[in-house]
Amino acid sequence: MSLWLEAPVPDVSPDSAVELWEPCAQDASSQAQAASSCTIKDEARTPRSAGSALGAGLEAAEPTALFPRVEGPAEPTGVLSEEQIRLKKLKRQEEEQAQAAAGPPRAPSPPQALPQLSPEQLGMIEKLVAAQQQCNQRSFSDQLRVTPWPMAPDPHSREARQQRFAHFTELAIVSVQEIVDFAKQLPGFLQLSREDQIALLKTSAIEVMLLETSRRYNPGSESITFLKDFSYNREDFAKAGLQVEFINPIFEFSRAMNELQLNDAEFALLIAISIFSADRPNVQDQLQVERLQHTYVEALHAYVSIHHPHDRLMFPRMLMKLVSLRTLSSVHSEQVFALRLQDKKLPPLLSEIWDVHE
Repeated sequence: MSLWLEAPVPDVSPDSAVELWEPCAQDASSQAQAASSCTIKDEARTPRSAGSALGAGLEAAEPTALFPRVEGPAEPTGVLSEEQIRLKKLKRQEEEQAQAAAGPPRAPSPPQALPQLSPEQLGMIEKLVAAQQQCNQRSFSDQLRVTPWPMAPDPHSREARQQRFAHFTELAIVSVQEIVDFAKQLPGFLQLSREDQIALLKTSAIEVMLLETSRRYNPGSESITFLKDFSYNREDFAKAGLQVEFINPIFEFSRAMNELQLNDAEFALLIAISIFSADRPNVQDQLQVERLQHTYVEALHAYVSIHHPHDRLMFPRMLMKLVSLRTLSSVHSEQVFALRLQDKKLPPLLSEIWDVHE
């Protein structure tokens, strides 16, 4: 392990309605008639006996002169009944109680200010993007050292299969070296102990490799390009000896990441967050690793809020991709085990970083 670490460095009110029923509220010209009407109404409500003089007097009178016969019990228009007045009072009381419970009207909340990147965060992001570009350029120079993809007449021959497997493993070595170079330029990484550096890189390497792979995914041809010129589809991955159970998740993850349309800064920050994961096995100073990761998480949140102001779900979607990577990492472990069963020997660097013990 020491060798691959040495590489360069957010109304009518109810009361007034009652008055409408009082005859005394009428004008003076009709007071006498109203008085008689009131008397007759009051008496009409009193039960009468058969021999009552009051009843006989009422029968001798001609009440139709005062109350012309009206068909039906129609009430005067615009006058509320006692039941309606009672219901209206109850409704008003309920409204007053509701307003009292709600309290005074709340003032509209001021618009939230967008997060701003501090000068330190801006400098850090610029450094990450520059380091990433530098590492990519350096890996391009290793293109000539990779075993060529076989063009043999018989693609199923043993020699062709071995050559394709060697081609893919050497591409993986170049990718690991690129990851180590980038990690050593992450602010805070070299301040960790050598043991923690190794522990973080060994367990995050495959996840970072898959993030880098997704950057090179071409949705049109459904292929992945390595070292600028080498493009491979699912069939090519299978020819190199990888299992369909590992190939399909790689392409599905790459397609999902491509739909997010992330730029270089967002990819670089995601990679840094993936590397600084304190829950990796054998990490000793977990508190310090958590602090470092929090720095990159805050920077990514501010950056995404500024560049995707109308998509509040972009930031959580990006972090969820890191959860998907953990699942892919488990699938990769199964793939490595399957390669051993096929008697395909990995190069020493990959064996060490993926804990393959021969």
